[in-house]
Amino acid sequence: MKYEIIFFDLDATLYPDSNGLWSAILERIDLYMHERMSFAQEDIPRLRYDFFINHGTTLRGLQIHHQIDPIDYLDFVHDLPLQEYLSPDPRLREMLLSIPGRCWVFTNADSPHANRVLNILTIHDCFEGMIDVLMMDPLCKPREEAYLFALKHVGASDPERCVLLDDSVRNLIPAKEIGLFTVLVGSNGTHPGVDRSVADIHDLPKTVPEIWG
Repeated sequence: MKYEIIFFDLDATLYPDSNGLWSAILERIDLYMHERMSFAQEDIPRLRYDFFINHGTTLRGLQIHHQIDPIDYLDFVHDLPLQEYLSPDPRLREMLLSIPGRCWVFTNADSPHANRVLNILTIHDCFEGMIDVLMMDPLCKPREEAYLFALKHVGASDPERCVLLDDSVRNLIPAKEIGLFTVLVGSNGTHPGVDRSVADIHDLPKTVPEIWG
């Protein structure tokens, strides 16, 4: 089958989780909840977990239960020196440009953060466009409606001709249920509810050659 749309998650998918950036973002989330919202530090892990389970992201939980400004939150948690974690990735760029289908970023982050990441990796022009968390508001992955929104936004008429790459099994399962081909990035082995796994995004051509037709 020829795949027409390839959706890529951003954080910990287009770059390895091992570089420390995603961990730094999580630390900034904790700091926001403590400094800006005065949550006790010992309560933050439980609250974040509850928001994640019940609402998909900490952001959505804070919006629903505490009416925070999402832009203020996103600016705060992404206020990091990305150059300390990321560098140009010509190998990734070459691979992305070789994909015959239309490539889109599909992320629970916001576009300013995503654009900074893509620019440092030098892959910004490898994508036709981006669907970010502000565009989806009030939706986000793993809500099924978020995937339907993404499909409609890019003009995909058949989910079975689309692929989603993500570092989260939780985000991939709903996509597979509505017909997308799913690829877990950053983990070895097989996982229930996911079509394929690739430990390193650079190995995609040999692991999922179907993307190239």
